[in-house]
Amino acid sequence: MKYMFASDIHGSAYYCRKMLDAFEKEGAERLVLLGDLLYHGPRNDLPKEYAPKQVIPMLNAMKDKIYAVRGNCEAEVDQMVLEFPVMADYCILSIDGKTLYATHGHVYNQNNLPPLCEGDILIHGHTHVLKAEQMEGYILLNPGSVSIPKEGNPPTYAVLEDGVFSIMDFDGNIVKSIVL
Repeated sequence: MKYMFASDIHGSAYYCRKMLDAFEKEGAERLVLLGDLLYHGPRNDLPKEYAPKQVIPMLNAMKDKIYAVRGNCEAEVDQMVLEFPVMADYCILSIDGKTLYATHGHVYNQNNLPPLCEGDILIHGHTHVLKAEQMEGYILLNPGSVSIPKEGNPPTYAVLEDGVFSIMDFDGNIVKSIVL
C-alpha cells in the first residue's frame, strides 16, 4: 500500500489543490494529514490563496482516504465542518511490520518523545522543516509543510512505498529519502 503524508496546509486552497493533485498522481491509497489543516495560526503569514472554506470541501471529498491528527491550530469548530476525525493527538500506524507514531509535533517531537520501542518511527509536522533521519533507537520523519515551508525548503509532502520514505516537492522531485 502506498501512503502519502502531508502537514500544515494552513487553509491554503492553492496548496491543498496541489497536494490533492499530487495524491492522485502518486496513486497513493491513504492520505495521512499531520495537522494544521484550516487555520493559519497567529505566528504565520497568510499562505497563498488563504481560503479555509474552499479547503473544507476539497478535504471532505477525500474523507474515506484520510487519516488525520490534530495540530496546534485545530479547534473543535474545525471538527464541526470536516467529515473525518481531526481531533486525535496521535495515530499509530502499522505499515509493513513497522510502527509509525504519527502526530503533529507540538507535543511529541524529538525533544519530547512519545513511548517508542527500538526501531519505531516518529513522524510529525509542526516545524515546517522536512526531516528524514536515523536517530538513536528510532527514525524521525517530517514531510515539511505543504503551504508555508521554512528554512529555505520548498513546499513538500512525502510518500511511503515499499519501505522507502521520500519527501517530494510539487514538481515531482525527491528532496530527501530514507529506507525505513
